[in-house]
Amino acid sequence: RSPGIQKVEASDEGHFVRVEWEDGSESRYPCVWLRDNCQCPHCFLHSARARKLLFEDLDVNIVVKEVTLADRNKISITWPDEHTSEYEAEWLKKRCFSEEARAEMREDLFLPELQYWGSNLQLPQVPFEEVMFNDESAYSWLCTLKKVGIVLLTGAAARQGELIKLGHRIGFLRLTFYGPTWQVQDKADANNVAYTTGKLCFHTDYPVLQHPPGVQFLHCIKQTAVGGESEVVDGFNVCNKLQKQNPHAYQILSSTAVDYTDVGVDYCDFAMQCKQRIIDVDCRGQAVRINYNNATRDTVFDIPAEKVRPFYAALKEFDDLLNSSEHKFIYKMKPGDIVTFDNWRVLHGRQSYPSGTEVTRHLEGAYADWDMVMSRLRLLRKRVLKRD
Repeated sequence: RSPGIQKVEASDEGHFVRVEWEDGSESRYPCVWLRDNCQCPHCFLHSARARKLLFEDLDVNIVVKEVTLADRNKISITWPDEHTSEYEAEWLKKRCFSEEARAEMREDLFLPELQYWGSNLQLPQVPFEEVMFNDESAYSWLCTLKKVGIVLLTGAAARQGELIKLGHRIGFLRLTFYGPTWQVQDKADANNVAYTTGKLCFHTDYPVLQHPPGVQFLHCIKQTAVGGESEVVDGFNVCNKLQKQNPHAYQILSSTAVDYTDVGVDYCDFAMQCKQRIIDVDCRGQAVRINYNNATRDTVFDIPAEKVRPFYAALKEFDDLLNSSEHKFIYKMKPGDIVTFDNWRVLHGRQSYPSGTEVTRHLEGAYADWDMVMSRLRLLRKRVLKRD
């Protein structure tokens, strides 16, 4: 439990409320934020955990009229229009504006910690049945998926339909033009390079969508005797290396809009076009999503001619790092294995295998969005750790 409140007072001409805690620490809360987040039934709909207060009714220059300590665990504020608001100590402590408190809240809500890897990856494994029927195992699976970016689920039945069950376990799967699930096997007149026996170089799936799927599932139903090994690489690890090795190349890849295209018929007919940067970065310049699929990169390239060769040079350097033996991890799936990985971070590929008269290799694939996965992770954590 959070410490009780020792003392509370208005400060900075009433624009802030200062709270002194029993453990000796202190917090400062802007009054406009306090008024905006009044928890009374008039301002907040508790059944929906949503704000009812309209922004046009908020005075951004508001100051407190009076602030009192209701008891050790609650403060009460009277505003200039006589509206009163009460705030619980625990609620306030969690939302403290200090750097430490904000970092703690970020960690709690988004699990931002990442574990980078190269060819030395110890591929995390969890039994499929445990994930399906045990909350601790499902929670552990999703935490590891977020942190490491890849987890192998073992022991699923070697038949179609297991991914539908996995989708129900987290919520629902992401529907795309290739259907709710899709079959990776050698097909005549393939509408996708994955549906051949050729080598697939490192890529992320579906950068032609404005919001590419966050998580990918691949279930091995049948595996060829020769070839067909899977390859994965930690794209964020490689981005960090590229940024150190060649900041200019990194800058080009994180600022150039590349055209992607995908046209055909599957679940329905489609004509997709999209512009993506190969490396999407946040405000700190850290990679947050990789959008790289050489197969669907368009022949159309909407940049000035003199910028084309420098772009290719930058991409070549990135691609060389992806393919270097210190970065990539190679494994071979067996029937019943389901690999689950972060499609925004982990690039995957496949070694070629011999083509024959019958299907010798068959994977079923599906997608989920990170929104869905993180939602399930938070709900499982609440249940497993029995937290409010």
